[in-house]
Amino acid sequence: MSTFKFPVINPLLHNELRLKIMVTLDSLESADFVYLCEITDSTRGNLSIQIKTLQEAGYLEVSKTGLGRLSHTVCRITQRGHDALSAYEQGLRRLFCERVPDMKNKKNVR
Repeated sequence: MSTFKFPVINPLLHNELRLKIMVTLDSLESADFVYLCEITDSTRGNLSIQIKTLQEAGYLEVSKTGLGRLSHTVCRITQRGHDALSAYEQGLRRLFCERVPDMKNKKNVR
C-alpha cells in the first residue's frame, strides 16, 4: 500500500472569484468594493456574496461607512486569510511538483 497522499486543497479558496479576491487583497493593504469589482471583472451581487463567504471564514475584515447606496465598503485580508492563502499556494505547488509513485511493478495493483 502506498503512503503517497495528495495535498489537501482548501475548497473555499478553490473558487476563481474568491481566489482573485484573496490574491488582490494579499498584495494590497486594503481595497474597496468598487476596485475589487473592476479588478476581478465580477458583478456586484456575486462579489458581495463571495466577500461575505470569505468574511465568515475569518479570511477578510470588511468595514462599511455611510448608508445605503452611499456606503463605502473596504476589505482587508486577515492573518488567518493570509495563512490560508499561503497554505493553498503551497498545496498547489506540491500537487504539480510531486509525482505520483509508479505502481506498475508493485504487487496487487490493478
